[in-house]
Amino acid sequence: MRKLILLFIAVSMFGQLRAQNLKTKNIIIVTLDGFRWQELYRGADSALLNSKFTKDKDEMTREFWAPDAASRRKLLLPFFWNVIAEKGQLYGNRDMGNKSEVANPYHFSYPGYNEILTGFPDVRINFNDPNPNPNVNVLEYLNKQKGFENKVAAFTSWHIFPAILNEKRSGLLINSGYTNFKDPKANERLKYLSEIQHKVPELLGPDIRLDFLTFELGKAYLKQYKPRVLYMGFAETDDLAHEGSYKFYLQSANKEDGFLNELWQYLQSDPQYKDKTTLIITSDHGRGEAPLEKWMGHGTDTPNSEQSWFAVIGPDTPPTGIVKTQTTTYHKQLAQTISNLLGFDFKAAAGHEVGDAVGSVIGK
Repeated sequence: MRKLILLFIAVSMFGQLRAQNLKTKNIIIVTLDGFRWQELYRGADSALLNSKFTKDKDEMTREFWAPDAASRRKLLLPFFWNVIAEKGQLYGNRDMGNKSEVANPYHFSYPGYNEILTGFPDVRINFNDPNPNPNVNVLEYLNKQKGFENKVAAFTSWHIFPAILNEKRSGLLINSGYTNFKDPKANERLKYLSEIQHKVPELLGPDIRLDFLTFELGKAYLKQYKPRVLYMGFAETDDLAHEGSYKFYLQSANKEDGFLNELWQYLQSDPQYKDKTTLIITSDHGRGEAPLEKWMGHGTDTPNSEQSWFAVIGPDTPPTGIVKTQTTTYHKQLAQTISNLLGFDFKAAAGHEVGDAVGSVIGK
C-alpha cells in the first residue's frame, strides 16, 4: 500500500511538473466549417475551377491558380503556409500518408462539433437540431478550473452552438448567430458591432451570421475581456459549398485565412498572449470528391467526408510543419490535447469517453 501511495504521489508530482513546464497559458480554437483537406494541401482544384461550379473562371484562375500545389495553397491560404507551416504543425495531408479524420459515423456538423469539443464521437448525436448536448465539453470543464473562471467564451456564426455547448448547463458565454452582445460593461466597439450586425444582408439566412461579423465580435471581445480560452466558429465555407459556389467557397476560405493572420498578429502584440498562446484550427467534417458533384455535400452517404485536417501553432508545439508520419489522428483527440496544453486532464473528469491527446502536438 505504501508503495502504491508513493507511486501515486510521484505520478501527481510529474503531472504538476509537466504543467509547470508548459508555456501555453491561453488557447484559441477556430473551426472552418466543412473546409476540405484537398484545398488546404493542394490549393484550388482545377477540375472545380473549370466546372459549372465556378463563375468568373478567368478571375478565379488569376487569383488562385498556379502550376504546382505548393504555390496554389500559398495563394489561397498565405497564413497557413507562410506562418503555420514554418512555426507550427499541419495534420491530415493524405498525399503524404498522414490522415486526420472524424471518428463519428455521421460526418456532418453537430456530431462533428460534439466530437471536437467533448472528445466523444457519441452515436446518439445524429442531428443538427438545437437539442442540448448531454456530453460535457472541454470549454465548460476549463471554465471551472482555477484561474479560468469566466475566462472562457465562444463566438460562432451558426446559431446551434448554444445547444452544442449546452449553454444552460455549462454557464459559458456563447454568442451565436445574430445574438446581441448584452454585457453593460461592453466597450463602444462591441456595442457598435452588436448593433450593426442586424443591418447587413442575411446572405446565409436569418440564423447564420456572416463570418466577418463573428470574427470582429470575437476579436473585440478578446481585446476587452482578455479570455484564457476563446472559440471562434466560422460557417461560410460549408454553406457556400452546399450552394455549389466554388468561387465563393475559395474566397471565403481566403478571407478566413486573413482573419487568422490578423488574430495571430494581435496575439503576438499583447503581453498576456505573446509566446503564451496556442492556436488550434480545424474543421468539423470533410466533403466529397468524386464524382465532382460530391464536393457540395458530406455525410454518411458521401464517401471520404470523414477526411479532415487540423493545424496547431504555439509555444509548446515543435515547428515540424507538415506532419508526414504514416499515422491517423481523430478529432476526438483534440479535446484532451487542448486540456493537456493547459496542464489539465479533461479525460479524467469528463464522465464519458474522451480520446487520448495527440502527443506530437506537445512534442511527445
